[in-house]
Amino acid sequence: MTMNLFNQFLSPTFLGLPLIAIALMAPCLLYPSPAPWWQSNRWMTLQNWFIGSFIKQILSPINTKGHSWALLLATLMVFLITLNTLGLLPYTFTPTTQLSLNMAFAVPLWLATVIMGFRNSPTHALGHLLPEGTPTPLVPILIIIESISLLIRPLALGVRLTANLTAGHLLIQLVSSAAFSLLLSQTTAASLAVGLLLLLTILEIAVAMIQAYVFVLLLSLYLQENV
Repeated sequence: MTMNLFNQFLSPTFLGLPLIAIALMAPCLLYPSPAPWWQSNRWMTLQNWFIGSFIKQILSPINTKGHSWALLLATLMVFLITLNTLGLLPYTFTPTTQLSLNMAFAVPLWLATVIMGFRNSPTHALGHLLPEGTPTPLVPILIIIESISLLIRPLALGVRLTANLTAGHLLIQLVSSAAFSLLLSQTTAASLAVGLLLLLTILEIAVAMIQAYVFVLLLSLYLQENV
């Protein structure tokens, strides 16, 4: 039973080729870049409004040096939301339930913010490792603690996204399996399970969007510290 629950998180293959590559290409196919000869429609207007509002909210506390990250953060936000929500469809695969993929997003972007901080203002970047007014005997301990907290940031980003999506998918599978098994024997209990499944699906859609937003928001906070 345990193996069956977690088999949904294995990367599917077709003729020996991993289909995770096709899943990662899905957002590129769903969001084509607008051409000059295209007429503006409601979908493009909504898309532009959403991206513009998101960029304004994320970059408002960051100074102008960090505004060059606007395109990267907006693209990452739309990419993660699309992957997370498409994974809720039946017979689909969610690449963001893989810790390795989330770490591949988190580590390079976090490292880029740290390198930017050390390049632009080394004194200010090193100042985060030692709070002002620290007693002398506590200096070595605090430097070690702050260094560990700095290095653990990308791991926290990847684990948070993976754990929330994995837990939601497991709950949906457990409730759907219970509803299917009770369908013939206990109709009332099966109906309650189906209602709970619908509520869980709505909750997971919200979680998929919120977790993508939190991922990008934390990256913007790391960027704000270093610019």
